[in-house]
Formats: sequence, structure tokens, C-alpha cells
Amino acid sequence: MPLHGPSEFAKPARPGDLTPFLRTLLRGGTLSEAEARMAFEEIASGEAHHAEIGALLALLATRLPTVDEIVGAAGVMRARVERVPCATDPAVIVDTAGTGGAPKSFNVSTAAAIVAAAAGAKVAKHGNRSRTGRGSAEVMEELGVDVHASPAMQARCLDAIGICFCFAIHHHPAARHVMPVRKTLGFPTIFNLLGPLTNPAGARRQVMGVYAREFVRPIAESLLRLGSTHALVVHSGDGLDEISIGAPTAVAEVRDGGVREWTVDPRRLGLAEADPLKLAPASLEEARGLFVQVIDGTERGPRRDLVLVNAAAAMLVGGVVDSLEAGVARAAQTIDAGAATETLRALRAGTRAT
Repeated sequence: MPLHGPSEFAKPARPGDLTPFLRTLLRGGTLSEAEARMAFEEIASGEAHHAEIGALLALLATRLPTVDEIVGAAGVMRARVERVPCATDPAVIVDTAGTGGAPKSFNVSTAAAIVAAAAGAKVAKHGNRSRTGRGSAEVMEELGVDVHASPAMQARCLDAIGICFCFAIHHHPAARHVMPVRKTLGFPTIFNLLGPLTNPAGARRQVMGVYAREFVRPIAESLLRLGSTHALVVHSGDGLDEISIGAPTAVAEVRDGGVREWTVDPRRLGLAEADPLKLAPASLEEARGLFVQVIDGTERGPRRDLVLVNAAAAMLVGGVVDSLEAGVARAAQTIDAGAATETLRALRAGTRAT
């Protein structure tokens, strides 16, 4: 189909015009990093029309986004993020945020963040609400953490306690321009990938779960281009956007200027195999209770194991341990010594200090 039809379809150039990028995508082409940056700058400016934003997101969703497209779009998001003004060097900060969109277990990445911080990692946990009503923000709030704490208070928590919670809705003002469009689309878009790539504290170390296996390698290559120090991009064989205890997990590791792929087998880590999808809570109240039981060491079953291995991954990228095996043992010791409970208590108090 010709893309330059009769003159009646022509329109004058205007601020926010995405037509040049749409034409490239309609021809089956891809956007260069510079083009992706320009397109997403138009979206972030608030000038782009919702219909054109929807068309751009839909066209990108028809295939795997390229590394250029991811890096260009993420660069715009990073430039516009409301930052956490911490004294901690971003080169040592860890994030455990994943894309979401995968089958739900329970709040593994958030619990893993608490345990990793208690073990010595510096963690800026980036999170949001969930379609289930039991996402990281809801559970943190239920646990007494003020998820609406200012960036300055988040910075104090990170510097003094070793962890802060960055509620995504407060850190991405440009995202408001695309939110109405995303809500009308019944499928994930490139924005599902961009959130975890835009940590408000500038974390250069992370464990990032993705909702589909096909994204593991390109996200790892994107993180390499974006300057990550050490990262693990993961997707499990049973569909989780985290490391599973029910199936092997595919990993792409970003480190030392390259990307290496490997697999985590939970049995080789001494963890009993269990179906993580049977571990999901039925309510926010239950989610809170399970979270506390894992953190304080009361829970000794598969939920604990799931947190141990994901905390181990966070400790590995954070430089606290040099292997997942060592990380699992360190995570267990941290919980059993009461350090994870103390870290959660300190975070709760720190976000409410005046």
C-alpha cells in the first residue's frame, strides 16, 4: 500500500508529529537509536496525538523491538525521570524491578530487595501498583512504608539504611502523556520494558525479570549499551519474570563489557522444586502476612526458597557474593539472624521520619 497517497491525506508538520516514524514502521523498517529518541521525545513532550502514540506502540508491538529502539526510548525516559538525590554512587546501586505481565506468584522481587539490602547491598527498589491489587507498592504500603515519601527522603533511606522504595508513578512525569493510550490497548507495549530500565536512583546493577523469553537477550544488550555495571535479565521456563524454583530460568548476564547467557537450575542450588504459581496470595492482607513470614524466618517452605534465590541474584549483581550458591546461603543467614526484619523496620521508620 502506498504510504504517500493522494494529497488529501497530507498534513502540515506540527509539534509532536509522529508521522515520519510511523511511515518507517509501516514500511517494515526499524528506528535507529536517534529516531527512537526523537519519537519518544515527542511523546514525552505531551505534544503527540493519542492516535499517533497508539499507532506507534502498536506497530512496535508487532515484532521484537530492536536494541536501538529500546536504548533510544530508555534514554528519553532516563533524561526525564524525577531523580533520587542520594549520595550513594549509582555504580553500586541495585534494582530488582521486573516488567510484570507474567503469571503472578507473590511479592518475590520486593522481599528479595529487603533481604539483599539487609545483607549489605545498596538497593533502590523501583516498583508500582499491580493489576492484581497486590503489587510492590500496595504491599509496601500495607507494611507501613510510606510509598509517597519524597525523593529527598528516599535518598536518606538509601544512604542510611541501604534501601529505598521508588514508587514509579511519582518518578516518571512524562509517562502521564502515554498512560491513557496504554490503558486502552489490550496488549503490552515497549513501555512495559522501559520502566525497569529507568531507575530513579540511576542504579547500574539490577536483576530484571521479563515477561517473555524472547526479550532476555535484547534487554541485556540494551542494558550493556545503557552503561550497566552488572545485571541479570531473567525469564523462567514456567513463565515468571524472576528466577523460579519450579523450572530452569534463562539468564543473560551483563558484565565486563559483554553479555553471557546461562541457565539457573534450582535443584543444583539445593532448593526443592515447587510450582510458584500455587504460592500466590488471595488478598492483599494475605500477601502482607506471607511477606512478613518470609522476612522474619517463620516461613520455611517454597516461598522462602523463591526469595532466597532471587535475593541471591541481587546480592550477586550487587557484589555482596560471588555466586548464586553463596548468595542463597547468605540470604538464609540474613533472614534467620533477624537482619531482614530490622531492615524492613528501619525502612518503615525512615519513610515516616520528620
